Amino acid sequence: MTAEAKPGVPASPPLTERQEARRRRILHASAQLASRGGFDAVQMREVAEAAGVALGTLYRYFPSKIHLLVATMQDQLQHMHTTLRKRPPAGDSAAERVAETLMRAFRALQREPQLADAMVRALTFADRSVSPEVDTVSRQTTVIILDAMGLENPTPEQLSAVRVIEHTWHSALITWLSGRASIAQVKIDIETVCRLIDLTTPSAPSRSAAPGRTR
Repeated sequence: MTAEAKPGVPASPPLTERQEARRRRILHASAQLASRGGFDAVQMREVAEAAGVALGTLYRYFPSKIHLLVATMQDQLQHMHTTLRKRPPAGDSAAERVAETLMRAFRALQREPQLADAMVRALTFADRSVSPEVDTVSRQTTVIILDAMGLENPTPEQLSAVRVIEHTWHSALITWLSGRASIAQVKIDIETVCRLIDLTTPSAPSRSAAPGRTR
């Protein structure tokens, strides 16, 4: 699934190899600081120092701490997606594969609770100025789910189910981080919402239907 440029908004020029390397250092520094001290530990000056860039340069890449942490979440999801593709889920149905995929992603975040909390808080605090970055996180999550489903051309109903699954996964992450849900409860919620996939999968004609009879 590819991102489409918004009408009237010129596409940003691609980063040079040097710029991309600088951006990666910034995201790595952000993740390291968040892993050690959570949301409050990610200060722009400290990120710039850890990444070896000037503070003004950091702000040109990421206008605020929220922009930076949302971009960090997108980067983390991209790494997860690469790992998931190397070892795809083994469930028989699309619902089982998606549930397994999301729980594996959840457990990866569970191993870095401070980082997970910082990224989720940034998503929660994000206003309209961060919409492009938030949309990128959403698209990355969508691609991960569609990959697990084995779909390239989902129907509108299937995309709607994917959005509900995304919302539930995000909500489950928040409730777990706040101590209001156990891992077992999260697993039940994820498995339950993934059943929507079966409800939105186009069904084959019933074998028991009589020839020429409308269903």
